[in-house]
Amino acid sequence: MTMFPLVVSMLISSIGSIGGSRALGRTGVRAAVIAVALIVVAAVATALIAAPVLARVPVDRGAAQTLQTAADSAGASAVAGARRAGESGVSQWFVDLVPTNVLRAATDDAMLPVIVFAVLFAFALGGVRHDRRAAVLHVVDGIAEAMQRLVAVILELAPLGVFALAVPLAARLGYGVAGAVAAYIALVVALTVAGVALLVYPVGIVGGRMAPSTFASFCAPAQAVAFSSRSSLAALPAMIEAAEREGAPPVVGGFVLPLAASVFRFGGAIAQTVGVLFLARLYGIAWTPAQLASIVVTVVATTFAVPGIPGGSILAMVPVLRAADVPIDGIGILLAVDTIPDMFRTTANVTGTMAIAAVLAGRRDRETLEEATAVLAQPRSGAVNVEAGPDLQ
Repeated sequence: MTMFPLVVSMLISSIGSIGGSRALGRTGVRAAVIAVALIVVAAVATALIAAPVLARVPVDRGAAQTLQTAADSAGASAVAGARRAGESGVSQWFVDLVPTNVLRAATDDAMLPVIVFAVLFAFALGGVRHDRRAAVLHVVDGIAEAMQRLVAVILELAPLGVFALAVPLAARLGYGVAGAVAAYIALVVALTVAGVALLVYPVGIVGGRMAPSTFASFCAPAQAVAFSSRSSLAALPAMIEAAEREGAPPVVGGFVLPLAASVFRFGGAIAQTVGVLFLARLYGIAWTPAQLASIVVTVVATTFAVPGIPGGSILAMVPVLRAADVPIDGIGILLAVDTIPDMFRTTANVTGTMAIAAVLAGRRDRETLEEATAVLAQPRSGAVNVEAGPDLQ
């Protein structure tokens, strides 16, 4: 009910809004390139590391078979889907990325082709005449904001939903799932910390031309807010203040940081990849190379449509689970134990956003940034509404 309109509207809103001016567009594209590169590396590395590690996590085969039988009786043909993915081949997988009929793809729960269409439509919208583009973005922004508010209300009821989903799962699995869940928590936290230390910090330090201690101080206030609040948007004021303190061009604080805080989820790329592989292991579903590719591609796209609220990354895992043919009721387990992973995940999201800001602020050629700042100072319509998120906290 929520994922299709939320993902499509946020992708179109965030990508389509940067086409208003060449300078602002170039700034947004630079930020997007850095963000996509970080997320792709994080998702691919996580899949390569987590898959063999989770394969060694002991899971009661009888309990997994019980889960699989229940999922099949409810209409989730995960094993058949895995077999089809293996038989179709890589070439057919690429062909299927482009939907013959986007409405039918949405009806069939084919999330990845819909995402591809939304991204292509957003790029095309960026080249449309300003007044027409602004009219479309006004509507899309309204849909995105409304869906974020709806998701926030749903997450307020999440404890009841988690209880209703987790109890039957726990009844089927028994105590045998406890060790597997503990291994999942340890793995996702360890990979999140490693991703920040080995990828995000070097990018911020080298790209931003900062000393390690300077970059650590640059990120620390926003990291503290993110860790305690579990919300990237709640940390936005601290991020903007840090950027101003470091003398970053106004476009960084006025455009890049709000946009990145709204749609950039470095930690979400790691958590979603580990989460879907863990649930596949729990349900006894063997993943194929084509499925791993689908997981990575879907994660890269869906992380840009995660609501900036606690637990948003887990709720946004639905398209990733669909891509891997994993039953979505396993989300109840992940939500039930998400507090600790979410604290580290949100901190990683904020650190990645600060790294992007540092790289853009550290560029020697600031002519484009200054031109974009001048454009940003003018009244604009059709921009991404980044003020809706904090109201949801």
